[in-house]
Amino acid sequence: MDTPAETNTAARARQGSPLEVFRVFLKLGLTCFGGPIAHIGYFRDEFVVRRNWIDEHAYADLVGLCQFLPGPASSQVGFSIGLMRAGYVGALAAWTGFTLPSAALLVLFAYGAGALQGPVGQGLLHGLKLTAVAIVAQAVWGMARTLCPDRERASIAVVATLIILFNTSFAAQIGAIVLGGAAGLWLCRSETLAPPGHVEMPVSRRTALIALAGFFILLVGLPALRGQTGSSGIALFDAFYRSGALVFGGGHVVLPLLREAFVGAGWLSDDAFLAGYGAAQAVPGPLFTFAAYLGTVVAAEPHGVPGAVLGLVGIFLPGILVLLGALPFWDSFRRRSGAQAVMRGVNAAVVGLLGAALYNPVWTTTVHTPRDFGIALAGFVLLIVWRAPPLIVVAFSAATGAAMAFF
Repeated sequence: MDTPAETNTAARARQGSPLEVFRVFLKLGLTCFGGPIAHIGYFRDEFVVRRNWIDEHAYADLVGLCQFLPGPASSQVGFSIGLMRAGYVGALAAWTGFTLPSAALLVLFAYGAGALQGPVGQGLLHGLKLTAVAIVAQAVWGMARTLCPDRERASIAVVATLIILFNTSFAAQIGAIVLGGAAGLWLCRSETLAPPGHVEMPVSRRTALIALAGFFILLVGLPALRGQTGSSGIALFDAFYRSGALVFGGGHVVLPLLREAFVGAGWLSDDAFLAGYGAAQAVPGPLFTFAAYLGTVVAAEPHGVPGAVLGLVGIFLPGILVLLGALPFWDSFRRRSGAQAVMRGVNAAVVGLLGAALYNPVWTTTVHTPRDFGIALAGFVLLIVWRAPPLIVVAFSAATGAAMAFF
């Protein structure tokens, strides 16, 4: 039975309108720089401290759930808060407000990137690609310290890295994650502790089961439908959906999945891919809006604005479905030691995947000269030592890359 405080918190969280939710999340979508961890900090300040929509314990538990599941954690937290505040329409309003600004900016960049011709324009684009080196290196560094603090998980990460370095296929990436989960179940049980807290959400078990069924039907059915129809639109949606469905550990982990799905398929070049990824660091909001850029520039139909919409829906949909499917069952499931152990291993494997992506394609296709290495290293130091916002690093790398055209 819920305590009076929990009941009051849940009731308070649901008292609101979708328009109110949209306005608040639109402001966050315009101002939340710094990646998913920073977004979670912004959300805490806005909804726990300032607006009192949710209490500290419920918020911490909600964050734990979203970090456990595949998908973009900060967007899932925002979707859940909108759901608590104003129901399903409020959840959609929260996602739209938080996603729209960065998606629109990346679509504009996609249309304008082709105009960046000549030495200065090419230098600027190369600087954006060097930003990706610094950003991904920072992600590997931070995640390794948090998710691989002991020799068991460090070893799982190294094995996952080796698998991807020798075989970059989508199947190898899935195999590395599955192997990491199995190794975690074997090696990481002794450290698991049942977490405190309680999550209450207005989602019935029937709705949850329908959402989970939809998640798996699309995951299995889209590749089959793609093969039967030969439709490029279904192929694109499948590529975005599979990438969004298999991301654990933060938005940066989607990089190798999307690169394999789009560059590997010949839909765009590595240069275009990394330039867009660098630009994605300069905008606020979720990193998954990188899909809007890819959908705009991809060679297959549809592209342009319809492709951007297809990409956004495809990459965010699996995380939302699995979140809705987990909410009613999370409170009991998360206390099982086996589930915690599996996720420890999965998270360690994710670090290995990102480490492999740091080498190929990020490093191998971008760092060609000592000058490139110096710019990337300076960006990394700005992020790690000086704690500079990613926007500053993007501006520094782009400006330095453009300036190098004159030397």
